[in-house]
Amino acid sequence: VEQDRDIFSPKPYWKEFRFDLTQVPTGESVTAAEFRIYKARGVTRHANNTLHVSIYEIAAEHSNRESDLFLLDVQDLRAGTEGWLVFDVTAASNHWLVDRKYNLGLRLYVETDDGKLSSNPPEAFGAKSPGTGVFIPSFSSPARVTRAAKAPRRRQPKKTNDLPHPNKLPGIFDDVHAADGRQVCRRHELYVSFQDLGWLDWVIAPQGYSAYYCEGECAFPLDSCMNATNHAILQSLVHLMKPEAVPKACCAPTKLSATSVLYYDSNNNVILKKHRNMVVKSCGCH
Repeated sequence: VEQDRDIFSPKPYWKEFRFDLTQVPTGESVTAAEFRIYKARGVTRHANNTLHVSIYEIAAEHSNRESDLFLLDVQDLRAGTEGWLVFDVTAASNHWLVDRKYNLGLRLYVETDDGKLSSNPPEAFGAKSPGTGVFIPSFSSPARVTRAAKAPRRRQPKKTNDLPHPNKLPGIFDDVHAADGRQVCRRHELYVSFQDLGWLDWVIAPQGYSAYYCEGECAFPLDSCMNATNHAILQSLVHLMKPEAVPKACCAPTKLSATSVLYYDSNNNVILKKHRNMVVKSCGCH
């Protein structure tokens, strides 16, 4: 359910969204929730203007004054920006699940630098998207949530027989090179566009995502930043002695994470599914 406010009001432009959470699976709880809305390109002459886009939980409604609002997330962007905006609304979804009467929806505000109304027309936010405002929850069983919520115990240093190469991966923008000048195994940027793949006729959200990939040298000696396994260290050492017989270790993902995708199935039903092993979190030599 959406409610619009006139864009030419003296107050900033806002829009309200309400979502039905009665279909949350039994025995599941929402561990994270996102609100996604598509922003179309703004008026060309205002393309470089900065917009402040805020998402609020409507905490209470009053007949004689403005509603009580709770700020959830905010983003600053250029008016000429086009694409999906993603906001963290986990706090609101948790309130709604505790008691349905708290589910009064979300309010999206769009303001310019001077705090006045946005120059973007109402249809710039939401109306051109395949689902206008999309609420995407991530589910988890209570057992998993309970374990995750426990205070972490102090871990005692443990003795290990591992080879002396601590596993530490550099950041994605670190410029790390091997001794001979070649780049060592690390994570690199890779944005997968569902539009480029021709999938937007059935994928609702997101339009794409950062998948990343692993590339780089795994040559001996393996540095601590290469996140190498003991097997890779030994394989690299043997390769050094017998390069014709044994190949170098390979640069590959050591940790992957899931991504949620909202899409239409073969019966034109809207499905939200979390797909495993979609995003490279770290790389190492194997």
